[in-house]
Amino acid sequence: MQPLPPPEKSKEDILLFFKLYNPEKEVLCFVGRLFVKALGKPSDILRKLTEMAGFTPDEEIELYEEIKFEPNVMCEHIDKKLTFRASQLEDGDIVCFQKSPKADSGTQVRYPDIPSFLEYVHNRQVVHFRSLEKPKDDEFCLELSKLHTYDDVVERVARQLGLDDPAKIRLTSHNCYSQQPKPQPIRYQGVEHLLDMLVHYNQTSDILYYEVLDIPLPELQFLKTLKVAFHHATKEEVVIHSIRLPKNSTIADVIIDLKTKVDLSSPTAELRVLEVFYHKIYKIFPLHEKIENINDQYWTLRAEEVPEEEKNPSQHDRLIHVYHFTKDPLQNQQIQNFGDPFFLAICEGETLAEVKGRIQRKLQVPDEEFSKVWKFAFISMNRPDYLQDSDVVSARFQRRDVYGAWEQYLGLEHTDTAPKRAYTANQNRHTHEKPVRIYN
Repeated sequence: MQPLPPPEKSKEDILLFFKLYNPEKEVLCFVGRLFVKALGKPSDILRKLTEMAGFTPDEEIELYEEIKFEPNVMCEHIDKKLTFRASQLEDGDIVCFQKSPKADSGTQVRYPDIPSFLEYVHNRQVVHFRSLEKPKDDEFCLELSKLHTYDDVVERVARQLGLDDPAKIRLTSHNCYSQQPKPQPIRYQGVEHLLDMLVHYNQTSDILYYEVLDIPLPELQFLKTLKVAFHHATKEEVVIHSIRLPKNSTIADVIIDLKTKVDLSSPTAELRVLEVFYHKIYKIFPLHEKIENINDQYWTLRAEEVPEEEKNPSQHDRLIHVYHFTKDPLQNQQIQNFGDPFFLAICEGETLAEVKGRIQRKLQVPDEEFSKVWKFAFISMNRPDYLQDSDVVSARFQRRDVYGAWEQYLGLEHTDTAPKRAYTANQNRHTHEKPVRIYN
């Protein structure tokens, strides 16, 4: 514990620090320091290095200069036949050495030489994997390299999960700002390296989410899965089906698939698929439309039977939109839509009184509630024009100068009571708290 003067050092001496690498244990550790002559050669100190390492005197060793670690690893082989000065070694430089790798040794190591080991240390990354179904909980951790390819990563995950086919693993990156999984998963071989999976804008995460698929991801990417809510013609329920078809399939193919899964009112019933958003019908999908372009993440896809009265309309019949609405007293009596929108076929000259009767029967609303509470209005561009029983409904739907059919509709004004009461067997069908069943 006494202070010591530095050792005597001439101008021709160079102070070098030495590290020993063990490829089997994957350990690189400091073993000592030596003064060497600038014009001397590494071959002059090989015997001393083998003593420091505990090797036999005749053991062949390789030497490397550890130049820098950040931002990138630089580690160069040292020619034992050149002088230290010729190899540009100076005071304070670090020399790493190891046994010369033998091709016939039979020992399998991950990083056989010092440069590959330093590259591994520089790029190693502990990744916390979470099931996409439980995005808050770490399931397991793996030590990986940022340079690992997509295939390397899914192979390690599959091995951890005991899964035979790594292609059935689908990964999703982490959003560093929302602390949630990103909305879109990583496509099969869609990134080159692990680092690409972890970087989110200018931040790097250590979290990845995984799913185990029932079919390989390359096959799944040629398919599209749609969630379709089927509204039965008579039953008071909504059944959500997962439809998985090739991306070049059409709505006609969706309907064919649905017919094998849903309970129809009759074998000859026709189905249509609608696009619903915020309780308004925005589109009836044509049968030839490709499903590849349909986004069901924000829009609700609804399938239903086509009512008999809509199948063979006369030239004077009209198909109108009918929506439920209420007025919000906190927002200047602004119209708020709710519940399930629907179509209604109206005849030329049909009065509101006649239309009301058909709507009441369709929605199964009790007489007392229907007569006292419900009001009817022709609504265009979100402005209501209340109707009387004697008004001819079809006369109000002659205008064509609106942006879309959903901007003019027959509005049913009544209180939205559905969120406040539980479902019962006789609950009115106009509410939107129908029981929902989901089939995957």
